[in-house]
Amino acid sequence: MVHGAGTTDDAHDIVVGLDGSRESFAALRWALREAGLTGLRVNAVYGWTRSWDMGDEPQTAEDWERIRIGIRSKLQSWTREACEGMNFDEDDLIFTSVHGSGTTALLQIGGKAQQIVVGRRSMGRVMRWFSGSLSETLAEASEVPVTVVRCPEDDDSSVEADIENALSFEEPEHAVTSDGVRASSRHHGDDDMQLPVVVGVDGSDTSRRALSFALDVARVHRVPLHALFCWQIKDVGVIAGYENAVAPVSVAQKHAEAMLRDWIARMPSSPDVDVEPHAFHIPASKGLIRASQYASRVVVGSRGLSGLDAHFFGSVSKQIVSFAQCTVTVVH
Repeated sequence: MVHGAGTTDDAHDIVVGLDGSRESFAALRWALREAGLTGLRVNAVYGWTRSWDMGDEPQTAEDWERIRIGIRSKLQSWTREACEGMNFDEDDLIFTSVHGSGTTALLQIGGKAQQIVVGRRSMGRVMRWFSGSLSETLAEASEVPVTVVRCPEDDDSSVEADIENALSFEEPEHAVTSDGVRASSRHHGDDDMQLPVVVGVDGSDTSRRALSFALDVARVHRVPLHALFCWQIKDVGVIAGYENAVAPVSVAQKHAEAMLRDWIARMPSSPDVDVEPHAFHIPASKGLIRASQYASRVVVGSRGLSGLDAHFFGSVSKQIVSFAQCTVTVVH
């Protein structure tokens, strides 16, 4: 059941979940900035249930109208709070309320959207394992790209980052991590949109769609795109000359690099985007989470485990959504 000033089936809308939380405010601000660059509209969706303090359950059309007006007023109030000091065209923002859970609302309204955007709630590793999160559920269930916006660091985390930067002996722009990822280090206070976009590539259909999506993101934001193939021996297949033996890592590395160059070459050319390929011998989740420290966004395909297997063992996309240090988009 949908109520609001307007709903849309337009595939060119950005649908964002809004619930009054700090995380949803960050998601809304992010979505409005993205809309300003892409020319898309933002549809702010609120999924409500009887647990919300709105009085008795509506019985008549007049009761539903009263509820609709109350919800719209609340959405407008949240938007004013979230976007204080931010310039945006109000004509490009619409509100939709759905009688249902937040996940159901976003999947219903965002089923044909350009992407669904939510904020990532702060949650410890143990709590996340037991209860999961809205963002993880959406990333698994949605048929359109889901972007999970990481909230700004809290004060303690910001101070910790300042201490780390102050005590670092290496020049960040030349630092190489223990996993071999060379990139510019993130400094507290940097404009994330000046950082590159990182996309995980593995040759699958979903990773090709992720690469295409990432190319569009990099082009819109005018930043480089780093394509990462984080590989294990099983991922590179049979290597000539080693049909009956395990190839040395150095040989497999060159083979992985050739595979990555071939995957990129098969994509439609995008002369406005500087694509830099990197192949690393490291588990995909570990490598991409590490790379997220130096990126404005990580884009990955949804290929991996699902259901109970994903809950107990964790898919790559689920781990990245949970632990990446930047905004993440999961493409299906």
